[in-house]
Formats: sequence, structure tokens, C-alpha cells
Amino acid sequence: MDIMPTRNGEPLRVGAYRDFLILLQERSLTRAAQLLDVSQPALSKSLAKLRSHFGDPLFIRVGSRMEPTARALELERPMRSLIEAERALNVSPRRFSPLDSSRTFSFFLSDIGVVLLLPSVLRFLEKEAPRVRLRVMQADARQLTARLESGEVDLAVGDFPPLVQNIRRQRLYTDDYLGLARQDHPRIGGEPSRSEFLSERHVLVSASGTGHAHLLAERALLKAIPPSNVILRVASFSAAALVVQQSDLVATLPARTARLLARELKLRIVVPPMELPRIHIAQYWHERFHGESGNKWLRSVFVRLFSDKSAKA
Repeated sequence: MDIMPTRNGEPLRVGAYRDFLILLQERSLTRAAQLLDVSQPALSKSLAKLRSHFGDPLFIRVGSRMEPTARALELERPMRSLIEAERALNVSPRRFSPLDSSRTFSFFLSDIGVVLLLPSVLRFLEKEAPRVRLRVMQADARQLTARLESGEVDLAVGDFPPLVQNIRRQRLYTDDYLGLARQDHPRIGGEPSRSEFLSERHVLVSASGTGHAHLLAERALLKAIPPSNVILRVASFSAAALVVQQSDLVATLPARTARLLARELKLRIVVPPMELPRIHIAQYWHERFHGESGNKWLRSVFVRLFSDKSAKA
């Protein structure tokens, strides 16, 4: 914004608009030149350009004062707006300060992402960013790209299929699968045979419509387990574990999730005697916010807390 479009004569620089506003304030070429730290002839030359540009004298000498014309008074507000806009464009972007910020960050997480990841994040925030707040949103993958692009969601964490070109992805960790059963389950042990495992009654977590990669494990289990043994299908990992606690059903969940829920709900870990696809947990964000300091900080927190040695950007 250093040079403004011309209407009459030479192009005007933003400095000419500053000269105009000081003249309007002081009503004196001498005092205005002193405030601007320029010579009076230089200021007179700037005023001549303004007069030519707007086709108006702008200031008329009345006694010892330079009084503005009606056109000059009309120009005051738009010129101030222009100067403020120019100043805003030249201000460095505000850096995110974790200790001082009261920003609310929004996440796209599954129910178990909340249980598995957010306690560690909250403990970290308590020390490093005590005023920062979090909001969790759950929706299917069809909404994910649009919400990341709009900024409604700052970060998505999970294992989603390849998204559109402007969505960035960074691997955090890779996980296997484990089963869960109640501690006093009458039949199944910690390492059942394939036939023992498949003959049990199962609760499956359904990822249908979510776009989450757990859908691959769900399909593998449905292919192997006799349909009559799939007693219940639920939409959340934590719900499956609670059902297991109160029944003789068996649930198969991502390993980190299974270990956490086994500890909290006093459940038995069961090693599935079948090959299941691994799950690759990553964080996702939109290219629009790649350089934004708050988003960068947030991503660094998840890398610091959850990435394993195999994590790659």
C-alpha cells in the first residue's frame, strides 16, 4: 500500500495522506512540517500533489490559518481508514502465547480419543497454558474436510483415509488390536485359540460412515466371526467396554485403548488369535492454518505427548 492509484497526475504515496491529516489537524504548513519532520517546501509539494489528485484546493488560507474546504472534510474519514488499513497490513502477525492465551481449541475426536488422549493434554495445559480451553466435536469424515477448512475444527486426530490435497497429515503412533473380557468370564482366557475366540459372543464397534480406519478391523472380524456370534454392534469403544464389563461378551479394540479400559474397568486382556490390520493414528489440519502460530503450537503438543519413534511428518 505504499503507492495509491492516481486519478489526476502522478500516483500518490500513502505518506501524502498522512501529510493531509496532519495539515487538517494543525491548520498550518509550518507546524505540520515540524510535526512531520520535513521541510516546508517538501510539504507544500505534497499538498500540490493532493490538490491535483482530487481536483480541489483542499485548504484555503484564511488569515494565518489553512482552513479545509468542504471536499477536504469529506476526505478525512476515508483517509484515516486507509492509514489504519496500511498500518494493520504492516504489523507483524500476533504470536500465540500459551501462558497468556484464553483461546478455545476445537478437536475432531472419537469417544475413545477423548478418554485416551485428552487427560494427558489437560495435565499439560494445566502447567503450560492454564487459560486455554478445549472443545471436542464428533462427526463423520464427510464433514471433516469442510470443518478443518473453515477453521471450525483446529485439529483432527485419528486414522482417516487420504483426504483432499489441502489437508496435512502427521503420524503420531501405530497401534495393534487387543480383546477385552470381564475378569470372571466363564470360558475365555488371555490367549485363546482361534476356535475358542471365534466361538465366543462378541460386541463389535461399528465405524460405518465415519471414514475411520477401524472399519478395516471391523470387516476382518465380521468375516471371521460367525454371524450368530455377533450379538451387539455399538458406535463407541467405551460403550463396548462397558457392555463387556456387565456381560459375557468379548470386544476387540485398538491396543492402547484396550489397555486403558482394562485398567480402569478391571477387565481381562485377550489376545486375538487372528491377523488384524494395524491402525495409524495421525493429526490432520488444513493448509490454511499451517503457519498460524496457535495451530502450530497445538500440533507440537500432540507430537510431544503422543508420537512414537516411528512418527513421521
